[in-house]
Amino acid sequence: MTRRLLSVSALTSFLLVALPAPSAVALDEAARLWLVGEQAFGDGLHALARRTLERFVAENPTDARMSSAVLLLGRTRLALGDAESALEAFRRLRTLPPAGEPMEAKFWEAEALLRVKRLGEARAAYDEVVRKDAASPLAPDALYGLAWTDLELRRPEAAAKEFRDLLTAWPNHPQAGSATYSLARALVELKRFDEAIPLLQSFPAKFSGNKLIPSSQYLLGWARVTAGQWKDGVDDLRAFVAAYPSHELAPEARRKITETQVTHGSRAQQQSVYTQLMNQSPPTPEALFDAAGIAGRLNQPKEQEAAWRRLRKEFPDHPLALNAAYDLAAAAFKRKDWKEAAAQAKAAAASDEDGLRARALLMAGESELKLKRFKDAAKSFEGVVAVKGVEADDRYRALAGLGLAREELQDLRGALGAYDAVAAKSPNAELRDWARNRATAIKGRLAKPPAPATGDKRQ
Repeated sequence: MTRRLLSVSALTSFLLVALPAPSAVALDEAARLWLVGEQAFGDGLHALARRTLERFVAENPTDARMSSAVLLLGRTRLALGDAESALEAFRRLRTLPPAGEPMEAKFWEAEALLRVKRLGEARAAYDEVVRKDAASPLAPDALYGLAWTDLELRRPEAAAKEFRDLLTAWPNHPQAGSATYSLARALVELKRFDEAIPLLQSFPAKFSGNKLIPSSQYLLGWARVTAGQWKDGVDDLRAFVAAYPSHELAPEARRKITETQVTHGSRAQQQSVYTQLMNQSPPTPEALFDAAGIAGRLNQPKEQEAAWRRLRKEFPDHPLALNAAYDLAAAAFKRKDWKEAAAQAKAAAASDEDGLRARALLMAGESELKLKRFKDAAKSFEGVVAVKGVEADDRYRALAGLGLAREELQDLRGALGAYDAVAAKSPNAELRDWARNRATAIKGRLAKPPAPATGDKRQ
C-alpha cells in the first residue's frame, strides 16, 4: 500500500508552527514565521503559507524581510485564487524597498490585474516590465501576458506581433503552444489566413499532447471555410467533430458544416443535408431549425413547415421554437389562415427578444382584426407599442391597427389619438395619409350630436 508523505521541508514547517522549540535553540518569532511561510509556499501548502506570512507582515512592520514577505504573500493569495487581496499586497510593495528580481513586483501586479479582468491596467503593467527590463527572467512571461491582453482587448495586430516576438526569442517557452494557437487566432481575426492556416496545420505534431489541439483543429476548419477553401474546411470540421464529439465547440462546428453546405453545396447536397438533419438522433432544436432554413432555400414550403412544427412540438421552451412559431404564423397569415396565424404569433410573443416579441404581437393583432376579435387585437397592438426600442415601422403599424380596433369598439377618442400619432410621425407617407383620413372621419363622427334616445319626449 502506498502512502502520501509530507516532504522534509513541509514537515519542518509543520513542526516549527505546531511545537515549541527548546529555548537554547529557539529561533526568534519573526525568523520562525518567515521560515515557515517561505518553506510552506515552496511546498505548495498555500493556506499555511498565507496564515503564517500574514502574521509575519502584521507583527513585524520594520523587519528587513518585509518586502520579500509581502511579495510572497501576494503570490500565495494569487495561488489561492484571491486575486483582489493579492493585488493589494503587490501594490503595497510600491511603498517598500525593492524585493525579488527587478520588476518582479510589477509583473505579479499585472498577473493579479489580469485575473480580476482589469485588462487595460494589466496590459500597461506587462508593457512596463517588457520595456524596462527585456533581459529579465520574467520578460518572456510578461511578453506573453502583454500579447494575451492585447488579444482580449481586440487588438489583434499588436497581439500577433507580440506572440511572434515571443516565439522567435523563446521558442521553447512553456507557453509556446498557447502562444502559437493565440497567434493563429489573431491572424484569423485579421483575415491573414495564409499565415494562420500553416500554424494550425502543424500544431498537433509540433505540440503533441497540448490541451489546445482540439481547439486548433476547429479553428483550422473555420479558417479554411472563411478563406473560401470550403471543401477542405468542411473536411477539417467533420474530422474535429468525429474526434471530439463532446467538445464545447462541436455544436458550432456542426452548424458551420451545415451552413457551408447549404450556402455552397448543390441542390442535391442541400436536400441530403435536410434529410440528415430531420433524421438526426437524438434530434436537436438547432438541427430542426437549420433543416427549415434549407427547405426554404429549396422552395419547399411543406418540408419547411414540417421542420418548424417538429421544433415547436419537441422543444417547446427553446428560443428557436419561438422563432419557428413566428415563421409558422407568417406562413399562415400569407395563406389567410387567420386563426392559425394568431395562435402561433401569440406563442412567439413569449420571446425575451424585444424585436421578435414586437413583430409577433403585431402579427397577432392584425390576425385578430381579421377574426373581428377587436378586444384581443387592441391588447396585442398595445403590447407592440409598449416594447422598448420597437422599430418605427412596427410601432406605427401597431398604432394604426389600434385605431381600427378602438374604432370598432366605439372608443372614438381613443381611436383618434392613435390615428393622430400615426399621421404626425409615421415614416411611411402612405400610412400617414391613411391615418389623416381616418382621423378626419372620426372627428366628423364626434362632431355630430348624439341621436335622441327611443321614447325621448323632446321634439
